[in-house]
Amino acid sequence: MRLAVIRPATAVILLLLSVFLGTAAAQPAGKVPRVGYLAGFSHSDPVSQRGLEAFRQGLGELGYVEGQNIAIESRWAGGKDERLPALAAELVRSKVDVIVAQSGAATKAVQQTTRTIPIVMSLVNDPVGSGFVASLARPGGNVTGLTMMAPDLVSERLQLLKEVIPKVSRVAVLRNPGNPASAAMLREAEAAARTLGVQLQSLEARNAQEIESAFAAMIRERTGAFLNLPDGLFFTQRRQIAELAVKGRLPSISGGSDYPNAGGLMGYGPNNSDLERRAATYVDRILKGARPADLPVEQPTKFDLVINLRTAKAIGVTIPPSLLQRADQIID
Repeated sequence: MRLAVIRPATAVILLLLSVFLGTAAAQPAGKVPRVGYLAGFSHSDPVSQRGLEAFRQGLGELGYVEGQNIAIESRWAGGKDERLPALAAELVRSKVDVIVAQSGAATKAVQQTTRTIPIVMSLVNDPVGSGFVASLARPGGNVTGLTMMAPDLVSERLQLLKEVIPKVSRVAVLRNPGNPASAAMLREAEAAARTLGVQLQSLEARNAQEIESAFAAMIRERTGAFLNLPDGLFFTQRRQIAELAVKGRLPSISGGSDYPNAGGLMGYGPNNSDLERRAATYVDRILKGARPADLPVEQPTKFDLVINLRTAKAIGVTIPPSLLQRADQIID
């Protein structure tokens, strides 16, 4: 009995054919998949643009080329969360194959609009507490993606403030009550404050005017430092918040590098560009037939500590050398 011999050239042809057939099975022949991208921020914000570019980079690493074998329909709320439901409905009506929701507010808007189109979260603080998924391991619905672990990181941010101002006794916490993750983050802050022996001053803000009022309350109550809980509004107003903190000579920390780059003292949190890039992996798997309910929600793997020394000098604070050694970026 003779065994068939497959020549190298024939093997290559068979391999290419199998890849083609596998791709054809996932997507109908000739159809270019369409991905919706919903962001709560402004299209003109360079930080927001970096997020979209990181997502495009992730798609490119997986073999997708926009305009050739994939299309992206982006919608931007310009920092106005009240616009998100209408933009989500617009994407759903356009019959995209999957929607990437850049924030918790965007995810909520899309989830309330469709229970059938797959949704991929990229920058969501607390997907379980917000009711987006049943659990990280088993999402159970049409939503999956990545979590920023915001509640889990609140205690670390408070500890960093304590390292900068060891004698601080009163720390203000600014939160947006409209953020579904803010209650969980506040609980973590309260628990960390008890451990560190500091008193919390809980303040709320839903718009720029209320941010101004919150800082007036901090100054009036002689607050020693300020913790900014991650939120889309606070991202949009990061320069306003940084300027108010400097004006009040308040040592402050927020959830990522965007705040110190805008003039705030410190930022600690997940690398947002990495999360956006990884969101492309979920889109790829869903387009190839995976169900969101079966794709576990992933946690951050890269974290950044950024310190603005110019701001430290302006408010009269000395950053401990041990903290500077741990920083991923120092702005001076």
